[in-house]
Amino acid sequence: MPRQSGQWRGKSFIQGGRKFLRDALYMPALVCSRYNPDLRQKYQAMTEAQKPAKVALTCLMRKLIVLANSLIKQDRKWSPKLT
Repeated sequence: MPRQSGQWRGKSFIQGGRKFLRDALYMPALVCSRYNPDLRQKYQAMTEAQKPAKVALTCLMRKLIVLANSLIKQDRKWSPKLT
């Protein structure tokens, strides 16, 4: 783990960012990790790679933001991938 300046030896964390956005995306990411096949596969791959569950959820939260931005940009609604 990279050291921070000074004598800090504890676990570092990020507290900045937009809290209202993190709060708003946490539950949808949790639901997607259970019920959306594509995002569930990503979540399981990360947890199998020994990533903490919260890190995997944060990854899904970012994926939801990217998905929402692309849907808005293309002016279309989300539809499930047909196999």
